[in-house]
Amino acid sequence: MKKALLLLLIIASYSFTTSEEIVTVSGKIKNTENGTIKIKGELFDKEIKLKPDGSFSENLPLQYDGIYKIETTKNSIPVYLAKDSKLVLSTDDANLNSTLKFTGKGSVENQYLAKKQLITSAISDEELYKLNENEFLKKLQEIKNSINTLYLKTKFTDADFKVKEARSIHYLEQKHLFFYKAFASARGDKVSEKYPKFDQTIDMDNDSDFLFSNEYQGIVLYKFYENIKGDGGVDFVTAKNAIPEIKALKSQSIKNHLIENSANDINIKNLKYAKIYQEFLSITNDPIIKQTLTANYNATNALQPGNPSPKFDYENQKGGKTSLENLKGKYIYIDLWATWCSPCREQFPFLQKVEEQYKGKNIEFVAISLDAIKDHSKWSKFVSEKQLSGIQLLADKEFESKFIKDYGIHEIPIFILLDPNGNIVSARAPKPSDPKLIDLLNSLKI
Repeated sequence: MKKALLLLLIIASYSFTTSEEIVTVSGKIKNTENGTIKIKGELFDKEIKLKPDGSFSENLPLQYDGIYKIETTKNSIPVYLAKDSKLVLSTDDANLNSTLKFTGKGSVENQYLAKKQLITSAISDEELYKLNENEFLKKLQEIKNSINTLYLKTKFTDADFKVKEARSIHYLEQKHLFFYKAFASARGDKVSEKYPKFDQTIDMDNDSDFLFSNEYQGIVLYKFYENIKGDGGVDFVTAKNAIPEIKALKSQSIKNHLIENSANDINIKNLKYAKIYQEFLSITNDPIIKQTLTANYNATNALQPGNPSPKFDYENQKGGKTSLENLKGKYIYIDLWATWCSPCREQFPFLQKVEEQYKGKNIEFVAISLDAIKDHSKWSKFVSEKQLSGIQLLADKEFESKFIKDYGIHEIPIFILLDPNGNIVSARAPKPSDPKLIDLLNSLKI
C-alpha cells in the first residue's frame, strides 16, 4: 500500500539552458477565488496579483526553455516558455478546459499541451491502474494513438519542443507500463508473460528531459526509490543511506526533487536529523527547499526533551474547551488519532489498560482527534459509543492545526508525553501496546 501511495504522490511537472532571459507572459484569468495566481518553475515561484478584470502582464526571468506551471487555487496549467516567448493566455478558472486559449509567440506549443491534457485527463491514473491487464493495454494504446495523432497534425514552431515532446510521448507510455505493473504487484497481482517490457535504455539522469516531461519525472523518481530498495516509509531515503546516490547524480534538478521529497526526514524520530539537514543543504540549490529544510530543522530542535510544549486549546467532548494550561501540574500522555484511522483504533484496548493501571496517579490521558470539523457529530458519537475514557478533544483544523504542525505530525497515531510543567518528555512517546511505555512511566515515578 505504501508503494501505491508513493506512486500517486510523485507524479509532478516541469529543459534547461544556462543563460537567463526575460520573457513576457500576459493574459486574463476570470473567476479566480482570491484574485491571485502563481507561476512556478525550477528555482522559480512567483505570486501575481490579478487586476479586477482578471488580467495580468508579467516579465519573468527565464533560466531554461521548458515547462512551467500557472496555478490558481483550483487549477494548474502547464505552459511551455522559451527565451523568445511572448505568450498570452485567457481562461475562466471556473471552467478551465473549455475556455483555455493561447495566442502570441509560443501559442502553438501551448495549445497542443492543453489539448494533450484533455486526452490524458479523460481517465485518472488511479482508474487506469484498476483495469485488468487487457483493458489497461487497450486503453493505453488508445491514449497514445490520440496523442500521436494530435502531435502529427500540429505544426510546431519550436523545433526543440517538437523533439523533446516526441520523447515525452514515449515516456508517457513507459510510465504507465511501469506504474501499472507496480500497482498490480502492490495489490498482490502479477502481469502476464506477454506484458510489454519496460524500456531499460532510458537515461535516468537527464536534466533536460526531467524539466520538460512530467512523465519522465514520475519514472525517474520512482526508479530511484526502487533502486535503493525504499519502501515509501517516512525516513526511507535517509534510512536507506541514499545520500551518496543523490550526490552522484549529474542532474541538479533531480537532486532538488529528491531532497524536496525527503524534507520530512528531518524530524524528531530521526536521531541523525542534524547531520541529514547539513547534507541536504549542501546538495540542493533551491532556496525554497532550503527554507523548508531549515523550518523542519528548527521545529525539530524545538521538540527536544525539556523544551516547552506547543500549546493547544480544543473543544472537549463533554463540553467547553480544554487547554494545555488547564492540565499543568500533571504528566500528560497525548494520543493523536481519528475515527477513520484503523491503526489508531487498534491501540484503544492497550490504552484503556494503561489508563486503568495509572488511575488516580499524577497523569492525565488526553486524546486529540484529527477528524474534520464537519465530522463533529461522528466523532462525538464514536467517543460515546466506544466509551472512550480520558479527556477527549477535537483539533480545530485537522493536520493543519497549529499544535499538530508544530509537532511536525504527518501521520497518526502519534503519542506525546509531557511533564507537569508542560515541558516535553517525549515528542514521540511509545505507543500503548509497547511495553517501553510502562518502563518510561515507571522511570518517572508517576
